[in-house]
Amino acid sequence: MSGQIGSNSEDDVDFVPSTNVEEIQSVSNTLDDNTGRKRTSRSWDHFTRQEIDGKIKAICNHCGRKLVGGSTAGTTHLNTHVKRCPVRKAQLAANPTTSPSVPFNLDPNLARIKLAQMIVKHEYPLSMVEHSGFIEYSSTLCPTFQMVSRNMVRSDIMKMYKAEKEKCRQSLEKSKSRIAITSDMWTANHQKRGYMAVTTHFIDDCWNLHNQILSFKYVPCPHDAPALLEALRSCLNEWKIEDKISTVTLNNCSANDAMIDLLKGQFETDSFSLKGKLLHVRCCAHILNLIVKDGLSVIGDSVDKIRDNVAYWSGTPKRDEKFEDTARQLGVPYTKKYHLIV
Repeated sequence: MSGQIGSNSEDDVDFVPSTNVEEIQSVSNTLDDNTGRKRTSRSWDHFTRQEIDGKIKAICNHCGRKLVGGSTAGTTHLNTHVKRCPVRKAQLAANPTTSPSVPFNLDPNLARIKLAQMIVKHEYPLSMVEHSGFIEYSSTLCPTFQMVSRNMVRSDIMKMYKAEKEKCRQSLEKSKSRIAITSDMWTANHQKRGYMAVTTHFIDDCWNLHNQILSFKYVPCPHDAPALLEALRSCLNEWKIEDKISTVTLNNCSANDAMIDLLKGQFETDSFSLKGKLLHVRCCAHILNLIVKDGLSVIGDSVDKIRDNVAYWSGTPKRDEKFEDTARQLGVPYTKKYHLIV
């Protein structure tokens, strides 16, 4: 590379072997050339100022790299190099005790909150806090942190849930707008039990749309209109939003139709918008799902035959090879592999 540098960037620098540094005329590191004042930048702790061909250069004390070192060049490029210097990084890695330390005070309460939030966010099992690997990893980050048990984590999660629930309650109480309710029933396959989820949607005073799950509870069989009404009404009473409801969005099953009629009888009609004329909103996604099912029923036999064929030809590697050979012999172009979607 050239002995002259046209910019202050780290890329436009020369590498000076350590054997040549001693042959270069030394210039003071402590005083500025023009003002004679003492230099205050910490970057000069890592550089030695040298004069080369009539120009002031800054020689890295770690790797020997040569950068512009004049008084008008500033120190930004020097600080950047100190952070990126590979030799200095290797030295710090080999001697961690020499790394610059940052004052840190452990907050056990904050650490436990963040641990609970992590478990909830990523759906980790509560037992992970008792795994030896996780305990060893945590001790390397902060040896003074006392790891909690799974029962303490469960308690922290419930406290966090109650705090968030109270925030949501206050937000609903302060809201002056109507609240739209969405509810749905679903059955857990492994438990064979039905659950109702109730979600609220509302706009705050700043015209920001909010949505929050208010309830997720088990509903005993049978899932008829009275049972659905009891589950929904208990949710509305708990959150005290009976007089703020604008609409209730449900799917199109007959039990929901009957439940809406019972719900209107439980409250005064003046508590609903337009006296409840628009209270029941049928779920568009469920309607589209019913339309698709009706359409598939028309071509159901053809779909079944195609699936049976795919299952047969992909059953063994020999059949798969025979299928490809037949397609080539017939001149049928294909670019994708067939597979059966479960």
